[in-house]
Amino acid sequence: MNTYSIADKAVQSVNESVNAYCKFLSANDSGETGGHQSGILISKKAINMLFKNADELSPIEKRKVLIRWQDDIETESTFTYYESKGELRITKFGRGFPYLNEEDTGALFVLTEQDSNTFNAFFLYTEDEINSFLDAFGLSPTETNKLIEKHISYSEQEQLAIDRFIKGLAVDFPSSTEMSSQARIIETAIYDHEDYVWSNPDKKIIDWTDIEYKLFRALEQYRYKPIISSGFDSMEAFVDLANQVLNRRKSRAGKGLEHHIAAIFDKNGIHYEAQVITEGNKKPDFIFPSGAAYHNKAFPVEKLLSLASKTTCKDRWRQVINEADRLRDKNKYLLTLQQGISSAQLDEMEQEKVILVVPNAYISTYPKGRQHKIWTVKKFIDYVKEVEVI
Repeated sequence: MNTYSIADKAVQSVNESVNAYCKFLSANDSGETGGHQSGILISKKAINMLFKNADELSPIEKRKVLIRWQDDIETESTFTYYESKGELRITKFGRGFPYLNEEDTGALFVLTEQDSNTFNAFFLYTEDEINSFLDAFGLSPTETNKLIEKHISYSEQEQLAIDRFIKGLAVDFPSSTEMSSQARIIETAIYDHEDYVWSNPDKKIIDWTDIEYKLFRALEQYRYKPIISSGFDSMEAFVDLANQVLNRRKSRAGKGLEHHIAAIFDKNGIHYEAQVITEGNKKPDFIFPSGAAYHNKAFPVEKLLSLASKTTCKDRWRQVINEADRLRDKNKYLLTLQQGISSAQLDEMEQEKVILVVPNAYISTYPKGRQHKIWTVKKFIDYVKEVEVI
């Protein structure tokens, strides 16, 4: 009996593919906006995967392909290119197609090319499935909506800076704090936008996260390539190394985001404390202005805030509801790199007084009728500053 999960099958399909692509389904993709008939929008970064004659496309180009969905049903679907809109879409799923529904907003969509006319497609719905897939390829949520790079490319400046860092290490893998710090140093030195920490923190968090993932994967390659090249004495040795790699990826993913958020707060002069222990040994990611203020019953509750950070939050957002008893009746804030969540889930968050904080570039992936309720990183920072000076 095949006990592979859908995430396992998606990983295997990517590994066996000619090309592979992934993205979080937006509200438009899933049909929440009423545009379901338009199909799944695909980034132009994947145009060479969908059309081999990408330089010779007509104003409206179509081609039929066979797609096997969720390792289950097959459709004869269509890849369509619209020159006037600069868009690529997958259309024609057939009557009764079961996999694109409103509640699927925020699911991770994976498309793999098996040969020129045959593709596999998967929808990963839960955070466990999504993170399992992303961890398998060392991907951040910020690195979706494009082709999955099996061999990561770096700019010349990035490569030089990363090589200098790796060659100067005295340990195999430094702490997540040091990795995150070095990623910020490299990104700022190369791209020279330190002012974004104040003027555009939404972009800065994405840029820092991207560089940290590149740095980490380069270090993995440097440490493990000689071992892999020399081969393994047994299957157990291979499995041990694979588990070691995956466990390290899982343990560091969320920590990097926390470190970058803290760096943004530091640069903006915000008073906060990370990992404060509250009631029942609960531990919110950030308490404002401090743990001492939180535990001081004389400190006004209206000047206390909490923020959780999660790279993805389709399932686990409920964990933030009861992290701080003093703030039970106040808004709780959750900063995430998640792209898209269904209207139903957003309404449930609102009922539980959870406000999403999302990098500005990702807000368009959420249902239009709910976008105005989502905060940008800049808006949250400005609000904290306002609360702290009252």
